[in-house]
Amino acid sequence: MLPQMRYALRRGCPMFEAAELGVEVDKKTWKAQSPKAREALLKAQHDLAVSRYSCVVLVSGVEGAGKRETVNLLLEWMDPRGIRTHVMQERTDEELARPEYYRFWRRLPPAGRAGIFLGSWYSRPIVERTFGRASDKDLDAALDRNIEFERMLVHENTILVKLWMHIGKKLQKKRLQAMPAWRITDRDWKFFKRYDEFKQISEHALRRTSTAEAPWHIIEATDERHRALTVVQTLTEAIEGRLHTPLPKKPSKVTSLRPATDKTLLSSVDLSVAVEPKKYEKKLPKLQARLNTLVRKLPRKKRSLILVFEGPDAAGKGGTIRRVTQAMDAGSYDVTSIAAPSDEERAHPYLWRFWRALPRAGKVTIYDRSWYGRVLVERIEGFCEPSDWQRAYAEINAFEEQLHEAGAVIVKFWLAISPEEQLKRFKDRQLTPYKQYKITEEDWRNREKWDAYAWAACEMFERTGTQLAPWVIVEANDKLHARLKVLRTVTDALSQALG
Repeated sequence: MLPQMRYALRRGCPMFEAAELGVEVDKKTWKAQSPKAREALLKAQHDLAVSRYSCVVLVSGVEGAGKRETVNLLLEWMDPRGIRTHVMQERTDEELARPEYYRFWRRLPPAGRAGIFLGSWYSRPIVERTFGRASDKDLDAALDRNIEFERMLVHENTILVKLWMHIGKKLQKKRLQAMPAWRITDRDWKFFKRYDEFKQISEHALRRTSTAEAPWHIIEATDERHRALTVVQTLTEAIEGRLHTPLPKKPSKVTSLRPATDKTLLSSVDLSVAVEPKKYEKKLPKLQARLNTLVRKLPRKKRSLILVFEGPDAAGKGGTIRRVTQAMDAGSYDVTSIAAPSDEERAHPYLWRFWRALPRAGKVTIYDRSWYGRVLVERIEGFCEPSDWQRAYAEINAFEEQLHEAGAVIVKFWLAISPEEQLKRFKDRQLTPYKQYKITEEDWRNREKWDAYAWAACEMFERTGTQLAPWVIVEANDKLHARLKVLRTVTDALSQALG
């Protein structure tokens, strides 16, 4: 390791000043060390390729500090088949119609691969604060969200390497002046004029977000060779260091959960409520007509609608969803049925597949089961570590908060039925030829864990039922009542949200 090579962020010590010392690497040292550094980086990438980890590299810093050159070097020295570069410019229309982090989630690399981000989730908050378009409070709120996001990535087997390229103001001016005309823009000079503000705000951002899970590495970029070796060695050590961390023990299956009392939110639900068929036939078309009118307003209001359906097997989710979709034009909605994750989905953080399917403004997405599988089936069946489902409550709440801030109206339904009603429906499915595809051995196995799922659901209601995304328990022993209640709840929520 070269002296003065790395400046990992530490509270209470000079930050950018330590990266303006003018450290250089001479040609002899470069010639001796660069082949070894390149070989070590390639080995780390090979080790990554056969691991359960992915790698995300953020290349950030001041203009003229060699960010593009750094990306080019990594692409030259690494195997291009295992790496992809994302230059994060202005948000596209597709991205503007969805939550801000949609553009980052959809670009996350799968396990075994790496992604380089030139520009990241730090760019907008720092730039907006630098140019006075946001307050200190806005900046800190955005940085707190960055920390949440990065903590989740690290827990979900992402090796996150955050690199900040730094040079002093005088050198920045010199480099901007030396750039060819086609490389320099008015935006670059605008940033130069606000160098001092940008430096101060960036220092605050880096201090606030340099965590144990995802520290910042400040790279002195005065000398090109020094910058290159520092970046490569930092990335290599980050990958190899994480890969050599011992794997956690395989989680054990949880077959039962028991709260302090047998009386729960679900046990107090009155499942005897029912609707007469004549009343149902009269009210159904009226509610569907109202829903159709409200959904047509979503594009004008730049809002979206997200409906989540959870509940025991045979609770009537599919039939209820069909009564909802009958009220909408075919092009206005998508129904996403969530099953066991595919190999591609398992290679990403668990929320990745849900971020990809988010509706754009003006559209509706209905989830037949959802991200709550992490705290239900994955928890009960032991498909994830206890620490994974325990932290998932906060991660899900943060996810839904972002959906709400982006204009989504979120309503979450739990269709509740009794064990006796479920057994009756299971037997009906077995005896009815066109329903037999609905019943599987897994359904019978899940039934044996009825109490465990019920208690896990009650904890889920308590910890994820928010004002922004409330849970609605639907008495579903009577399918007609359930369908009307769902339609009524959705139309009421849309009426309140759209005005």
